[in-house]
Amino acid sequence: MCSHYEAPTAEQLGLAFTTEPFVQGRLDLWPGYIGPFIRRANEANDEGEFVPRVEVLQGSFGLIPGWSKDTKIARRTYNARSETAAEKPSFRNAWKHAQHCIIPAAAIFEPDWRSGKAIATRISRTDGEPMGIAGLWESWKNASGDILFSYSMLTINADDHAFMRNYHRAEDEKRMVVILPKGLYHDWLSAPAEESMKFMRQYPADRLTAH
Repeated sequence: MCSHYEAPTAEQLGLAFTTEPFVQGRLDLWPGYIGPFIRRANEANDEGEFVPRVEVLQGSFGLIPGWSKDTKIARRTYNARSETAAEKPSFRNAWKHAQHCIIPAAAIFEPDWRSGKAIATRISRTDGEPMGIAGLWESWKNASGDILFSYSMLTINADDHAFMRNYHRAEDEKRMVVILPKGLYHDWLSAPAEESMKFMRQYPADRLTAH
């Protein structure tokens, strides 16, 4: 599970995801902090036809469902278990409506307990490219009518993953975020809900490195 990650700079994000320029906030992100996420958006061309494109939005790291009374829930909804997202009250609306997004990350941080103590470890792709983490997004409206976007990272079991099984306590189930291959970015953003689970795969261990 991932509660701490590093966002790429706006320049890195633009190069990796072919997105429009935007103003980047903080890079070191924890639940409740505001960070960037990418979703599919449609716009009309000169002929009035709708064409797909991607857009970068800013939102809370930690999904805030529409029924929530405040934003505090983000401290508990920063990760969504893919196996149960369709059933959990916090995530089922976003899952049902295929509100897919990609959370760009230069790196994620996980605790390494193999020494008997938790050692924060920075995990990134071996090629230096930003990760594209599969997620769900949601919009929430406060009492004043202001809209706040939010997002959660989807996770899968990693008990048998040669790299990620080394993190978290030995007695705990091993989990990892779903890192998408670059060739599947657009497919994920446009996939219907019934195909969501097809993307819930482990990222190859030899393409990850730790520091």
